[in-house]
Parts: sequence; structure tokens; C-alpha cells
Amino acid sequence: MSAGAGRRVCVYCASSTYDPGLLDLADSVGTGIARRGWSLVSGGGNVSMMGSVAEAARRGGARTVGVIPEGLRAREVADTDADELVVVTTMRERKREMEERSDAFLALPGGIGTLEEMFEAWTAASLGFHHKPVVLYDPVGFYAPLLDWVRGMAATGLVQPHALDCLVVCEDLESALDACGGAR
Repeated sequence: MSAGAGRRVCVYCASSTYDPGLLDLADSVGTGIARRGWSLVSGGGNVSMMGSVAEAARRGGARTVGVIPEGLRAREVADTDADELVVVTTMRERKREMEERSDAFLALPGGIGTLEEMFEAWTAASLGFHHKPVVLYDPVGFYAPLLDWVRGMAATGLVQPHALDCLVVCEDLESALDACGGAR
């Protein structure tokens, strides 16, 4: 088993797109997590990228934990195949539960929910509230405009340089998984 075996990786990603390339990207992440002997923590939906990453992780033998608010169980079609499906009341409880159950955070392309989750984990790391890796896996340049904007904010002093260092940006999967905490 590889270094970092048993690691629990929280993946933030879209629950609304059916772009084949993005679904394949999510599938490769789930496969990679399983290949390393890790567990997946996700938002608890079984659709779109969220469903693809969870299905691939399970197919590879990984343990999957989904965390979903009661109000989204029907809307996101809850991942009832998860090894553990945690149902919470609010989105804030969801994020807390996901953070507590994870050793690293990996963001893939997604919408405003994904951004909000990634920014909260990134902000907490930059403030020293946790010391878990926060990794942005972006092989398609999806986040390039956002990263340019944040770097511009750093250039004006609105974002501290150490905060930029708390987000690891990777364009290839193995580097992204390595940054989550384990060698191949």
C-alpha cells in the first residue's frame, strides 16, 4: 500500500454538469483515490461529477462517505450507494462534517457551491485553522481567470502571499493526488 494509505480526501466538484470531459475528469479522480487506497468524502449526491467521482472510487474499492443536507437529498439525488451517507440539516453543517472527516481537500471544476467550499477550506488553511492540503486540480484551465483575479488581489495587498501558498494548483492528476498527501 502506498504512503498516505487510509487518507480521506474530500472532493469538491459540480453536481449539475453532464459535460463528458468533466465527467471523465471526475471518474479519473475517483479511480486515482481508490488506486492509492484512500477514502472519498463528497457532498453526497450521485449525479454529475459528484456521482462520477463516487462511482469510480467505489468501483476501485475505495470507501465513500457522502454528506448531504436533508433539503438536497431529492434535489441532488442522494448517493444511497455510499458506504456511509450522513444527512445533516444545513449547508454549514455539511461543510463542517466534510472538513472533520477529511485529511485533504481537492477541488475540481464546479459552480458557486464548489467555489464556496474551496474558498472556505482555503481561507481556513491560510488562517491556520487547519493544516490540511487544499488542492485545485485544473487540467482544462477552468480556474485560470479566477486565479488571475486572486493573484491580482495579492499584487495590491488584499491577499497575503502566504495565502496563495496555501492553495496547491495542479494540472495533472498524479501531482494533485501527491499534493493531497501521499506518494504513488
